[in-house]
Amino acid sequence: MAGPSRITEQSTPRFAPQVVFRYDEARERWVILAPERVLMPDDIAVEILKRCDGSDVAAIVADLARSFEEDAGVIRGDVVAMLQDLADKGVLEA
Repeated sequence: MAGPSRITEQSTPRFAPQVVFRYDEARERWVILAPERVLMPDDIAVEILKRCDGSDVAAIVADLARSFEEDAGVIRGDVVAMLQDLADKGVLEA
């Protein structure tokens, strides 16, 4: 069995096959549904996860920087760390 993906700027993060990211009407928030668990990402994580649509991490960071008028260098580390945490949990693949 392979270990978790290593997230880099060239990675193209995507949800693992058994994981669903969707808006839950009952909870009125975005959720990550994974085997035997439900994760409720905060608003910042949701903005990052919405961009896991085939884009690589560098493009995700650039889009976030444009959208929120922030320097890409300031947010890059946080984005990679969050995506790596989810990859370590088996939620994302790169």
